[in-house]
Order: sequence, then C-alpha cells, then structure tokens
Amino acid sequence: MSVKSFEELSLEGLRDIYSAEQQALTKGLPALAKAAKSPELKAAFKEHIEQSKGQVARLDQIFKKLGESPEGKECSAAKGLIEETEEMISEVEPGPILDAGLIVSAQKFEHYEIASYGSARTFARQMGDEATARLLEETLAEEEETDLRLTSIAEGVINPDAADEHEKPKRASK
Repeated sequence: MSVKSFEELSLEGLRDIYSAEQQALTKGLPALAKAAKSPELKAAFKEHIEQSKGQVARLDQIFKKLGESPEGKECSAAKGLIEETEEMISEVEPGPILDAGLIVSAQKFEHYEIASYGSARTFARQMGDEATARLLEETLAEEEETDLRLTSIAEGVINPDAADEHEKPKRASK
C-alpha cells in the first residue's frame, strides 16, 4: 500500500500495533510464560496475556469506529523480536539467567509497543479524534506499567539471582 495521507499513515500504524498484539498473544507471551521459572515472572507474563486481550478489544473498537479492518499488515518488528526470544529460549539453560533474558526480551517488546501506542495516540489527537486518543492512552498506560513491573522484578529478584548463578562457576574454579 502506498501511504499518501496522514490519516493513512495513522491507520497503517494502528494495523501494525494490532498485528504486534496478535503476535504477542499467540506466540510471544505464551512462550515467555512457559519458559519463565520465577513464579513472580511467570505470573506477570500470564497477567499481561489477559491485559493484552483487553488491548486488542480496544483496537477492535477503534477499527469499528473508523469503519476499517485491522487486518492487512504484519508487524515485522514483533515477528523479529519473537524470533529472537525463541532463539534465546533454545540456547539458555532454564533458571535465573534465562529469566533475566526473558525480561530483556519482554521489555524490548514493551518499548516497541510504548513507542507505537504513543505515536498512534499523538496522531489521533492531531486529527481531532479524542475518543481514539483516550483508548490508546489507556493502553499506553498499561504498557508503561508492565514495563515498570518487569523492571521491578528484574532488579528485585531475577538479576541478583542471575548474577549469583553467574558467580558460581568462577567460585568453583578458584
């Protein structure tokens, strides 16, 4: 598709976000939840799956209001981030070190979504569509909260455990 207007650019951005959310729900988040060993991290991923369902519902509401289909675009960034995560899961032993890597993967995805939702909200406001902007703002806030929660889990539990795990081989070789 050749984008020729600000409205078309906005719509393509929304389709990209929709594709990213669909990929997160079907592949990304379930893989993260399955691979996580920390109960707190596993719970955070499972809760985000449920939250993402609400985010997709908001996007469906936006597309319905616009009289447009959400289909027609594959988010290649989401696809790449999920492939990168799958590769890491297959290469890193389960435990604290993998959990630390899973948080990194999840936060990369969250930051992509934060940028995407923030831009989409700004576009909606620019076009005078406050109803859409409010729905996107709600999702943006959830994505930011998820990112902060993952940081808290990483700094409070996972990263210290992973660092201790990393030190064990060094101590053993002395």
